[in-house]
Amino acid sequence: MQTSPSIPFTYSVRVRYADTDQMGVVYHGRYFEWFESARTEMLRAVGLPYKTIESKGLFLPVIEAHCKYRLPVLYDELVEVRPRAEEISRLKIRLAYRVFAAGEDSLRAEGWTLHCFTDQKGRPVRADAEMTKWMEGKLMERQKKI
Repeated sequence: MQTSPSIPFTYSVRVRYADTDQMGVVYHGRYFEWFESARTEMLRAVGLPYKTIESKGLFLPVIEAHCKYRLPVLYDELVEVRPRAEEISRLKIRLAYRVFAAGEDSLRAEGWTLHCFTDQKGRPVRADAEMTKWMEGKLMERQKKI
């Protein structure tokens, strides 16, 4: 795990054979799985595991997702997914992700996910201001650390 303004958190994963197509290139849907794992681990690292958020009656389903594939990721490569909070409000959270091969500067993919706050039944709700301020403080504080 690295901390700096540009790299607040790094989630590493080794590409398995099952992650690739017949050409040895990572299947496009895997990136969204990596985004989810990176997001979950980043939240845990800043003291905001999903269990804590859900214990307050709030859930964060993905309502939009996007990925732009720049360079292929291949079987057995070690990749780093670097998530970053871009927007936090009482209604939604937007996170960005950048994927690199470990030890390289070339961007392999980048994307984002948008999440809304819902109650346990999946109805959209506004998170209370104190909760979102706390979340913003935890995530943004992490991103400012050098």
